[in-house]
Amino acid sequence: MQLAQTGQALGASYRFGERVGSGAVGEVWTVTATDDRILAAKVLRPEHADDPSLVERFVRERSVLLGLQDPSIVTVRDMVVEGARLAIIMDYVAGGSLRDVVREAGTLRPADALEVTAEVLDALAFAHARGVTHRDIKPDNVLLAQPWPEWTPGDVRVSDFGISDVVGERVRQTTGLIGTPQYMPPELISQGRSGPPGDIYSTGVLLYELLAGRTPFAGPGTDFSVAYRHVSSRPPRIPVDDALWDVLAGLLSKDPAERPTAPEAVATLRRLAARLASSAPLTRGEAPADFDDVDRPATVVRGAFTDADLAALASAPPAHEDTEVPSLGDAGSATIARPMPRRDVRPPAEARPEPEEAPPFWRTRTALLLAGTAVLLLVGMVVGFVVLSPGEQQAASGGSGDPLTAQTQDTALPTGLTISRAAAYEPSSGRVRLTLTYAAQKAPLSGEFLEVVPAMAEGEACPAVTWEGASVKRNQASITGLDVACGWTLSDLQVPAGGSVQVTASVPAQPADQQALDAWVRGGSEATSAATQDPTVTGTAYPVQRLTGVEVRTPARVVTPSPLRITLIPVWAGGPDELNPLYVSPAAGKPSQMLTAVTGGEQGMRFADGCGGALAVDSSGLTVTALQITPECTVRASVGNFTELQSPAFDITSREDAAR
Repeated sequence: MQLAQTGQALGASYRFGERVGSGAVGEVWTVTATDDRILAAKVLRPEHADDPSLVERFVRERSVLLGLQDPSIVTVRDMVVEGARLAIIMDYVAGGSLRDVVREAGTLRPADALEVTAEVLDALAFAHARGVTHRDIKPDNVLLAQPWPEWTPGDVRVSDFGISDVVGERVRQTTGLIGTPQYMPPELISQGRSGPPGDIYSTGVLLYELLAGRTPFAGPGTDFSVAYRHVSSRPPRIPVDDALWDVLAGLLSKDPAERPTAPEAVATLRRLAARLASSAPLTRGEAPADFDDVDRPATVVRGAFTDADLAALASAPPAHEDTEVPSLGDAGSATIARPMPRRDVRPPAEARPEPEEAPPFWRTRTALLLAGTAVLLLVGMVVGFVVLSPGEQQAASGGSGDPLTAQTQDTALPTGLTISRAAAYEPSSGRVRLTLTYAAQKAPLSGEFLEVVPAMAEGEACPAVTWEGASVKRNQASITGLDVACGWTLSDLQVPAGGSVQVTASVPAQPADQQALDAWVRGGSEATSAATQDPTVTGTAYPVQRLTGVEVRTPARVVTPSPLRITLIPVWAGGPDELNPLYVSPAAGKPSQMLTAVTGGEQGMRFADGCGGALAVDSSGLTVTALQITPECTVRASVGNFTELQSPAFDITSREDAAR
């Protein structure tokens, strides 16, 4: 059933164009915005409107992607909720997908396949550093800004994070199998779960397909048989360079711990691409009929499949006509979402002999024992109510009796910092374990960070928190200028560019229910943001969280030839801070602590000529000299995550003109 019609309105700002694709959850259409921009809209299928998990997954696609602003990831622009219709508005990527490339070209040159795969891994490295895993990497979800014949490096865009899973303190058990059989990592089949290493495996399958024209385990059998080969079989060797095969084998390792991380794989693939620049593409071969089994295939998790499912795994076709093989969907490239049934396993009932005619119940030993037990219980209850104090009764009944988890992810700050919080409550301990993940974008971040850990209930005192992973002390308002309740100062953190670090806090708290835990995590996030973005606060504390911009200042007139004095002014929520510059060029002495915190030091910043050769920039990029007379000139700057900065215009004059 078609979800829309050409020319039909979508909300108040868009109008449908043509359908350009469809998937397991929705259809993709071009839409025209009111400003005549051509965008893409992913529209949820109506048959899924009654499925809360699929609706949540669809809606989450937008919230996840809004936090993944990177050139290699499709950018989300808007979301439309119109009656029963849900649509995500995103950039339209017109060059088609890698599925089109594989279908038309068959196989790619090794250098091209490696470069495309490296760009996919660039996107995954960015997402993984922010706690997001894709879970459905395949050629259909890799788009190109230009059609393949005109493709150039930098054109890859990874799309469809709609079934992604936010990674918390540990990889969480899934409630269903989500993915595409040809690209499923073995741990998803064998254990029912998958994390960032699963994305690496699926990317390895994609690279294999770009080289060979087919996926490694394509062949005869049911969709389930094909998927299970990821667990039980070795990928067939293809005639590529030995070093390239070693890379493929690492990406396709059955053990997630043996696979490289995304940044590691990117570096390896790009080095190899340069060495194989002259290699020709392979001839597309047929899929093998048989596969070599691994020595010890993993055991399939019983929570994921029934015994009948397991009996069918090794057979293609099934061993018996009446064996029902589980359906995973199209074994080619269709995404599936298969529920994982939960079964109660009970021991078989033992056969019991027919009982003889029993005496009256009140004369039996059982009746006498029950009566005695009842008396003892009654006495125990009376004693318990007398001995147990009211405070102890309240403690025994306070808090949820079930384990609870909650998480939140803040919007990326101008400095490139993203903070994710994951809380896990274990009733037996009476404590909440809070995991903070600090992730950086283009520049390394360091220094002191503020974190507010509020009381679980209004009116309670700030909790006594036990920290791991950082040097921690109470926030001192007299020093930092931030007067906030339950605030902590975390120091000695070094967040690498494109990476993340974690800090954990053990908090004595007992949330009453899931809603209470959610509100507590959200409250800590909101209190931290409110404190660090308070426009009334002055001073330079917590620059990574408080810096909102950088201004480039120069004198209004400069004499040639002479060094140009450039001052970088930090901008806080309350405005520019001219009393505490980030940096002054030419520099004298060590860089400021603020600069080191937001850029990693002088190596994280550069100046550039903004007036067509009138300025000379030295090899370090930090000292600028005025060379030519010009009435209007500017200097450009890049400072950590703040790029494309530019000074106001200034004049370059001669000494004679200046003397007049």
